[in-house]
Amino acid sequence: MPSQQNFKTSNSKPNFDEHLWIIHIRRTIEEEFENECEVLVSIFNVPKLLMLASPDSYTPQEVAIGPYHYYRPELYEMERYKLAAAKTTQKQLRNNIKFQYIVDQLTELELLVRASYHKFLDFSPDTLAWMMAIDGSFLLEFLQIYAIREGATGTGISSRMSHLVDYAGRKSAQNAILRDIVMLENQIPLFVLRKILEIQFSDSDLADDMLLFMLSGFLKELSPFKMIKSEAGTSSMQRYSHLLDYLYEMIVPKVELAPHEITELLEDHHRGEGEEGSETSSATYSSYVKDFLTHFSKIISKVNKGPFKILKKLIFSRPIKLVFALPWKILSNLPGFSIIKQPVHYFMSAEEKEEIKTENENDKNKPPLVEEIAIPCVTDLLKSGVRFLPTTGNISSISFDPKTVTFHLPIISLDVNSEVVLRNLVAYETSNASGPLVFTRYTELMNGIIDTEEDVKLLREKGVIINRMKRDKEAADLWNGMNKSIRLTKVPFLDKVIEDVNKHYNGRWIVKTRNFLKSYVFGSWQFLTLLAAIFLLMLTTLQAFCSVYMCSRFFNIHNDRSD
Repeated sequence: MPSQQNFKTSNSKPNFDEHLWIIHIRRTIEEEFENECEVLVSIFNVPKLLMLASPDSYTPQEVAIGPYHYYRPELYEMERYKLAAAKTTQKQLRNNIKFQYIVDQLTELELLVRASYHKFLDFSPDTLAWMMAIDGSFLLEFLQIYAIREGATGTGISSRMSHLVDYAGRKSAQNAILRDIVMLENQIPLFVLRKILEIQFSDSDLADDMLLFMLSGFLKELSPFKMIKSEAGTSSMQRYSHLLDYLYEMIVPKVELAPHEITELLEDHHRGEGEEGSETSSATYSSYVKDFLTHFSKIISKVNKGPFKILKKLIFSRPIKLVFALPWKILSNLPGFSIIKQPVHYFMSAEEKEEIKTENENDKNKPPLVEEIAIPCVTDLLKSGVRFLPTTGNISSISFDPKTVTFHLPIISLDVNSEVVLRNLVAYETSNASGPLVFTRYTELMNGIIDTEEDVKLLREKGVIINRMKRDKEAADLWNGMNKSIRLTKVPFLDKVIEDVNKHYNGRWIVKTRNFLKSYVFGSWQFLTLLAAIFLLMLTTLQAFCSVYMCSRFFNIHNDRSD
């Protein structure tokens, strides 16, 4: 066991060994190994934005698997269980093979192991091989309980390990280990487990069968979608990178974007800039007007002294903007006004853009904020006539039928392990996926429709959520806490569902009335106050005018009173 002076964590700066680095680089360049191109980086550090949101969900609390948390002293208590698992593995080896033979076989896979990690591993080849052999033995013995549940003949669990786990999964220590081994930073390559099993059984087919039993039971234990069926076969075992990758691949459907959808994804920032196709003369004139208004707005925005400061505040005040905004839809449709529509709109929004730019410059050091999906909560959707029906599929089964007004959502089971599982699936997808973040988008959808524990209760009563937590509030807090994402991507089928739900909800006359009152009455009290003040001023002026002059003679009003 290393001395305490050498303790390192995944978050601390490692002591860089130049000699070891040179040896590693030289061997990587000079040596050739099979399937070199097939091994991709699959084990990452959790992105900092996600780590800050919930550190305990990404940092192992009981056991360190692999090199990222190997030196943390608070995890040394589990070392004796690891060594007990290694001794059990050695007893199960045939033909008097020693544990050293496993280490030697894994040493030959050193470059493949290193290629799986995003971070440079400052370990010697022997240290890395022993680490993989011991941690792999521990994982295999722990996963035996799930293989036995699947009907496989177990090879036994050591007496030390039996203190932590049981076949019914009732012990809290077992759940704690489950949460740890599913964390992104706590993974080892799956081919390490397969190699150990291959040495144990002296047969690659038997090794694949046992590994499949283990992973199938592991999937049923941790998959949030309980009705999902594993379609993996022994022939596909080699394509999974690690336990978390297997869990992700079995849960998340593959989504391929069409060429036009890829184009839309790359050109989102160009949207909202107005439609093309205007006549050349109109476009030219519009550009001249726009340039003039641009220069004028810049001059006004830079002058902050004397009467210009008051003029600036008056021009860009909210009431004046509202005055221009109210009739603009009518005026813009009149002949001739379409030419200056874009320049005037640009002029009126120039100051707002400057203010937003200033705010962004002030907040550039702050982490980006991801807005919640704009979709009504479950309570509001039910009031608008939407029905919720559970499905026995995965995320791809999410749909909305506008004819029957039915929102189909997959059954999801929540328990003490769910938050760690969901968060690490999101972290892995964020770090590894090059396409749409399907699972992340699903969590954002659930975050959007769940605001309070009442929403969880309604989904639970509809059969969409199976809540094994103590209270519905815990489930609501789980979803509402998962609002951090590194990047936003489009997921066509989920975005279509969200669009259809919003179209139905916003099409209800009650919702339309409420939105109208909110936008034009309750949201425009400043404008209404301005109109009342102007009207009162006009009445006061008229009264003062009539007190000096004879209003009836001025307005040519005749008195028809008879003598």
